Amino acid sequence: MMVINHKKMTKMKNLINKLIILITIPIVLSGCEDRDLTMLNSNATLSANLSSTTVVLEKENASSDALTISWTKPDFGYDAAPNYQILIDMVGNNFANSISQPIDGGSNLQKVFTAEELNNYLISLGFEQGVPIDAEVKVVSKLGEYHELESTVIPLNITLYVTSEANCTFDQLWLVGAGITDAGWGWTTPVALACNGNGIYSGNVKLNNNGGADNNFRFFTTKDDWGSGQNFPYFEDDNYTIDSNFENANDGDSNFAFTGTSGYYYLEVNTIDKKITLSDPQPIAGCDYEQLWLVGAGVPDAGWGWATPVQLFCNGNGVYSGYVNFQNNGGADNNFRFFTVKDDWDSGQNFPYYEDAGYTIDSNFENANDGDSNFAFVGTSGSYFLTVNTVDKTITLSN
Repeated sequence: MMVINHKKMTKMKNLINKLIILITIPIVLSGCEDRDLTMLNSNATLSANLSSTTVVLEKENASSDALTISWTKPDFGYDAAPNYQILIDMVGNNFANSISQPIDGGSNLQKVFTAEELNNYLISLGFEQGVPIDAEVKVVSKLGEYHELESTVIPLNITLYVTSEANCTFDQLWLVGAGITDAGWGWTTPVALACNGNGIYSGNVKLNNNGGADNNFRFFTTKDDWGSGQNFPYFEDDNYTIDSNFENANDGDSNFAFTGTSGYYYLEVNTIDKKITLSDPQPIAGCDYEQLWLVGAGVPDAGWGWATPVQLFCNGNGVYSGYVNFQNNGGADNNFRFFTVKDDWDSGQNFPYYEDAGYTIDSNFENANDGDSNFAFVGTSGSYFLTVNTVDKTITLSN
């Protein structure tokens, strides 16, 4: 019969436990030492340079490089990949109407403008052609949603070339009628097609086709003046090629009738080539980004992925707008987020981003209070016209 000494067994167990503790402690400490703690360097700076501070653009060299803007990568204290924006504006505007040139990724540290590219950008901003203009340039670095650095402001004296001897007769054409959703038949909110300096009037326009008089409109050369109208026969008789989505309404005023699918379009009236055309909406200068991107289950055309994100184009003066299909199935199926850069989850702008910035947000949206504080669409599922106004700080929906 085997006799077990319980006292010796207890001592042996205690000895083994102590050995395990002694072996384990160095491993744990070593693991702690190997783990790097990511700390943001609050003293990071950003500096920028121009290849020249005096630039004369020439039409005959339109495709040649005219200006290079370069900058240093900020030392954030770790291997960060910020996004950059280049802002250009006339002196005295404090960049209020600046043109933003987004640059993706942290490794690209310069932007080269051709003469044509820069000339077109600055014409869109309202720079006069053919005379020296005092402008300002700065570079902005954005890291995620909340951390932003700006370079010092660099002066730039620039002379634009004249794009064409055929300038527009009017500063803009005005659109009025039920077929122009944002205008209607009145002068309270007429829609303007701005002249870009070469005989072309253009802009993004919301067109409506409900049939009958609800799809009709007319061009006008003078605001508040019904006598300045230009109807369908006016252009037809002048041998214009007119987009097939328009026809003569054959009403009392022979207005234009929009016969296409209701939606948002880029409308161009070319008085040189004598064409009136419609195409997909296009980004227009005057915003921080060319477009905002919407991703999430609450936007069913997008979903939670980057295969088919929904674009909200800049339409000038800090306003992004367009039609969006929203879905409200409750829970996570009605959530979405704005993004400033396609394919970049770190560029997200959630509900608190706008709320903290003092935006008035449409009552059909609320904080989803999920892990990312996304937007939750709480209205009735359907197609809406969404407007994000970064100047007035409003986010609105309309039918």
